Amino acid sequence: MDIEKVNSMDFREFVDVFGNVIERCPLIAAAVWSQRPFSNLEDLEKHFFAFIDALPLSGQEGILRCHPDLAGPELQRGTLTPESQREQSGAGLMNLSAAERLRLAELNARYQARFGFPFVLAARLSDREAVPRELARRLRCLRAQELSTAMDEVKKIGRLRLADLLGSDFPKP
Repeated sequence: MDIEKVNSMDFREFVDVFGNVIERCPLIAAAVWSQRPFSNLEDLEKHFFAFIDALPLSGQEGILRCHPDLAGPELQRGTLTPESQREQSGAGLMNLSAAERLRLAELNARYQARFGFPFVLAARLSDREAVPRELARRLRCLRAQELSTAMDEVKKIGRLRLADLLGSDFPKP
């Protein structure tokens, strides 16, 4: 898909296509649509990220709360968004042993209790062995540092999802 196609989309089509660039936040895509026309694909990404960067702390935390736990209950129930399903599957999180699932569940619960939002990681850039190590490492971070790290991960995920939607013309992270 090229930038002319993106710029020619009506509101509903744009939100349908780009509504999950930021997990379960179609309102962000709706706000970004109003910034058309985009000069290029990087400009489109810039508008997504400028929107989330401009949110108050509570809004950024809200974005994080839209993300599922990695290898959590939504994965087990099959209720992840298609994008999250592919990302977690690609990281090998669908094929965990019972002990690995339990370890991640415990770490996810500790993380949620400490920070008040789910652990967010660009799973496609990780694997099943690295996820619990990174989760354990980030549990030791200060809250402000972790919020910043988690929002950086949201951007990595968004960049990958835009690359999926826009094809080879869009730079990969």
